[in-house]
Amino acid sequence: MSADAQIPPEPQLVSPGRNRLLAPWWHTAILIAVLLIASVNGNRSKHLLSAGSKIPQYLWTMSWEWILAGFVWLGIRKRIRLRDLIGGRWATWEDFFLDVVYAGVFWGGAMFVLLVTAKLMRLDQDGKLESMRKQLGFLTPGTNLELAVWFCVSVTAGFCEEIIFRGYLQRQFAAIANSMLAGVLLSALVFGASHGYEGAARMILIAIFGLMFGLLSWWRKSLRPGMMAHAWHDALSGAILRMLK
Repeated sequence: MSADAQIPPEPQLVSPGRNRLLAPWWHTAILIAVLLIASVNGNRSKHLLSAGSKIPQYLWTMSWEWILAGFVWLGIRKRIRLRDLIGGRWATWEDFFLDVVYAGVFWGGAMFVLLVTAKLMRLDQDGKLESMRKQLGFLTPGTNLELAVWFCVSVTAGFCEEIIFRGYLQRQFAAIANSMLAGVLLSALVFGASHGYEGAARMILIAIFGLMFGLLSWWRKSLRPGMMAHAWHDALSGAILRMLK
């Protein structure tokens, strides 16, 4: 071998690109199918859940959320850690309080957008608000104990649903479409479609809410502020419906 011969460089490990799938496509297809089927079935059976204690329904809802989050984890575990999907850990207390501030500001802005949207959709007209309130009666806490369990449901929804929709589906759609904006839009549509039990009008509002959650997680590169705002919103909604009941 001549002295001028070049020794080939050692192969380098390539870090996963931002467009890499988090799980096989069939895993995503199964999850979407399950979400849509559950949405349709929930819309058909909600009238059966309006009487009696809400606690069994709340416990089932929490279990279902964790089952779906576990299914997501099974699909992604070989490609990304759940901690990294969420956005890592807080390095300091300042980081934690900053996310609290982001969550609060986001929630306030999101409520303004949703109120304006509801106004444009004329959902504030006489009878429509009452109809929507009755439509959610099967979920409304009726006792202090139910309200306490509802708060647990809210925390579970904030954690699990942000992992499912903004952590997994949003990034998976972005990888498939090679566009983060497409990922945000598609995950928001699935988020709205998965809440069929709340009625068509609220499904539209929920999709818009999901769009804003998606933009927040994209900008912040973390699910943590969204988890806080999501849990807070659900908890407050249950408390308000309890007072109005």
